[in-house]
Amino acid sequence: MRIVAQRVSRATLSVSGAPVSEIGYGLVVYFGVKAGDGEAQAEKCMQKVAALRVFEDEAGKMNRSVRDVKGEVLLVSQFTLLGDASRGNRPSFTEAERPERAKMLYEYALSSLADLGVPVRGGVFGADMRIEQVNEGPVTIIFEI
Repeated sequence: MRIVAQRVSRATLSVSGAPVSEIGYGLVVYFGVKAGDGEAQAEKCMQKVAALRVFEDEAGKMNRSVRDVKGEVLLVSQFTLLGDASRGNRPSFTEAERPERAKMLYEYALSSLADLGVPVRGGVFGADMRIEQVNEGPVTIIFEI
């Protein structure tokens, strides 16, 4: 799985012009499922998202997690994170998981994050989504599990 997490002051996700999800202070997390990934990877990713210390403490150091600051997460499924553009100009998505399996793992990740005590909102799997976000910092963290 490949994750891109961005610290935001607010974010809104809409589909066909209709608002679907909105968060305040927290993280927008783009979630890419690689072929062969499973629930164990999804669980580990969400544990890391919940514990990722990218929010400032009283001393101005990034020492607090989204849970510590009582923030929210907007979790967005994004297969294009698995795009490989190393050859040619058109990305290849052969590393991305099949949509049916990726959707199941995305839904598992949503419930996993909620079970960890993090308020989480989602998008619409497979939809053409519009996301407006106000990045803070900016802080962007990319990781793979």
